[in-house]
Amino acid sequence: MAVEVITTDAAPRNPLFAQGVKAGGFVHVSGTVGVDPATGALAGDTIGAQTTQALANCTAVVEAAGGSKDDVVEVGILLHDPDDFPGMNAAYSQWVPATPPARYAAKLGAVIPGVLVSIRMTAYVG
Repeated sequence: MAVEVITTDAAPRNPLFAQGVKAGGFVHVSGTVGVDPATGALAGDTIGAQTTQALANCTAVVEAAGGSKDDVVEVGILLHDPDDFPGMNAAYSQWVPATPPARYAAKLGAVIPGVLVSIRMTAYVG
């Protein structure tokens, strides 16, 4: 099976991991935070702003692999503070496709200054 690393300037990059990897028709998007790729800064200090940006970043990686948010089959959400779930969910409800993907939420284990949420996705584009 061929594996293709997906990159895009429309999402933040990190030299330690791929933004996404396409394998066997699936695109696996790395955990992505709410950093605005145009500025390199967090999109805001609220869970809503960071969730919206993290979803846009993940979607940009899926699109770079030839898919769209409608191709997303799973979303994983890691929250710095589990009490932020309602605010995250409000922002997520503005993004969710007509056919919702499977989703999970858990507590973010790493403490990254200012980061309130990290989101990862899997999409089927095959």
